[in-house]
Amino acid sequence: MPGTDAITQPRPLTCASSRAARELGLKRGEFDLAVHLGRIRTLPDEGGGRGRRVPRTEIDRLLTRAESLRESVRVVGTAEGAALMKIPASRFTRFAKLGLTTPVKWYPNRYRAVVWLYLAEELRRFAADEKNARLLTGRTPEDLRDRLNAGADQRARNWRGRHCGFLLRQADGPWERAGAVAGFLDPEEIDEVLTDPHERVYIRSLRSAPPAHGAPGSPAAQLAEELMTADDPDEIGWFRSDLAREVAQARTLRPAPRPAAPTQHLAAPPRHPAPPRPVHGLRAWLRRRSPRLAH
Repeated sequence: MPGTDAITQPRPLTCASSRAARELGLKRGEFDLAVHLGRIRTLPDEGGGRGRRVPRTEIDRLLTRAESLRESVRVVGTAEGAALMKIPASRFTRFAKLGLTTPVKWYPNRYRAVVWLYLAEELRRFAADEKNARLLTGRTPEDLRDRLNAGADQRARNWRGRHCGFLLRQADGPWERAGAVAGFLDPEEIDEVLTDPHERVYIRSLRSAPPAHGAPGSPAAQLAEELMTADDPDEIGWFRSDLAREVAQARTLRPAPRPAAPTQHLAAPPRHPAPPRPVHGLRAWLRRRSPRLAH
């Protein structure tokens, strides 16, 4: 009615990740990284969706520090990272291969080579730490040179460890945690750890997928699968033991779901031959007169 105040719709308590990213002025990749790093708190979708929701209170809290949040998730490649640390790019690459700096993301370039990305704030902290001063100038220490000469390259392994931590923080339950760990193992390794066939099926359904890079089956997707899968024996052993531990803990809370038992149908009663019907009329009279017609 005219003059009546419009009814104010209640403000939703949460919003979708895409909307939260827009309100905070973040690109979707920056938003996802902030969530992974624990800079943005999210909640499971109560509507049953696979996505996550962001509390309005969390957005309100971060709006006052949106610029610093954006800077905290800034990523750089080798050349820019080396410039930040004021060292040659070749030295930066050696640091990364030795595991002194840990990638936070990656992407395939047009030549299908892996481009590793690093958090700018972590590189600045590394360069500012006096304990690292001897690594930034002069010759690389002999023990580190020996590791490089032996072919050391920790970049993929360190990324896997970091990404596993991201997934574990977002897991909504104990079985989901086990599925996150299983994503870094070959299916054959999972089958060796889990002897219960129902647990195998359930864990495979919860197994975390690699970050999306290209259409399924594409070279980029295959590269993502390779990078997601542990390939060093001691790393494989670490993920196997972690999977066994997570599953053992999940079992104490609830067993893996079993398929529903088939419905039992009542057996049909046995069929008996119909009793012979009495013969009446002319046919009965003929049978009585001529017994041969009875057969």
